[in-house]
Amino acid sequence: MDVIILQLLNGLDKGSAYALIALGLTLIFGTLGVVNFAHGALFMLGAFCAVTLQKILSLSFETIDPTKTDFLGNPAKIKTPYIESWFGPELGSSIIDWSVPLAILFAIPIMIGVGYIMERGLIKHFYKRPHADQILVTFGLAIVIQEVIKQFYGANPIPTPAPDAFRGSFDFGTLLGFDPNVVIYPYWRLVYFFFAALIIAAVFGFLQFTTFGMVVRAGMADRETVGLLGINIDRRFTIMFGIAAAVAGLAGVMYAPINSPNYHMGMDFLVLSFVVVVVGGMGSLPGAVLAGFLLGILESFSSMNEIKQILPGIDQIIIYLVAIIILLVRPRGLMGRKGVMED
Repeated sequence: MDVIILQLLNGLDKGSAYALIALGLTLIFGTLGVVNFAHGALFMLGAFCAVTLQKILSLSFETIDPTKTDFLGNPAKIKTPYIESWFGPELGSSIIDWSVPLAILFAIPIMIGVGYIMERGLIKHFYKRPHADQILVTFGLAIVIQEVIKQFYGANPIPTPAPDAFRGSFDFGTLLGFDPNVVIYPYWRLVYFFFAALIIAAVFGFLQFTTFGMVVRAGMADRETVGLLGINIDRRFTIMFGIAAAVAGLAGVMYAPINSPNYHMGMDFLVLSFVVVVVGGMGSLPGAVLAGFLLGILESFSSMNEIKQILPGIDQIIIYLVAIIILLVRPRGLMGRKGVMED
């Protein structure tokens, strides 16, 4: 029972990342009809926003401490972060410690701006082009972004620790009546799950209960009719592209302590998230979220040793196997609109 609970938690953790990225992908496809293969790069950029803010907050200057000496007997040089000299050692060190959560505020305007520039500068020219052209150009853009990040940050992963308050593990064993330390799970992974749930709820609430969101949903259903009402639906869709980029970026920011950011992490998640979108149904936001958590849980359980002994390598193909089965039975996906992907 304890193993099942642990794998379920792992599945929710993976599913959170899949669902957030797939949600942004679906927003873009549902509004603009664009298959955006650069969306994984936006997830990676979000993670590097966390890296960048941590580096900025850690910038320091050297001072001489005459009370201490180095191994040669010279006065020791001490590095003091600027943030500590401005706000004091205690508050300054706390700000550095909480750099990842603070990176949320840092990343939102950056990711919205990146999304706006991407849509206005490149993707708008491919709205009426075949999906194959859209895939090629956005995949090429993703490679360019990836190489730029590699040039500035290097090829090695960059550790980006979570705040000290969340570096431990939560003991689910005592909570559920098991022996202590039987089912323990990292605090930050739990934080990531609840953060993902909050972002997903915020996106659905925005689309469901705001005038802007209602117009966007109407435009997703019938773009031409909304345009005939005198509403600039293209501008609203451009804003939604920026919001989708922000969602992917925030997913990357909070994932940085879980998986040290590297230049190819976007590609690692992109293919899986695109499979999630297809399984959930192209253009279906609830389908993307449902499929994200479903496939994350299936992938987690398939990684159990007991399962791999029976079906070796199943953990590597389970997502694709489920996708094949679902698309054979229901080509439009679990919750896709009728006619989409069924031609």
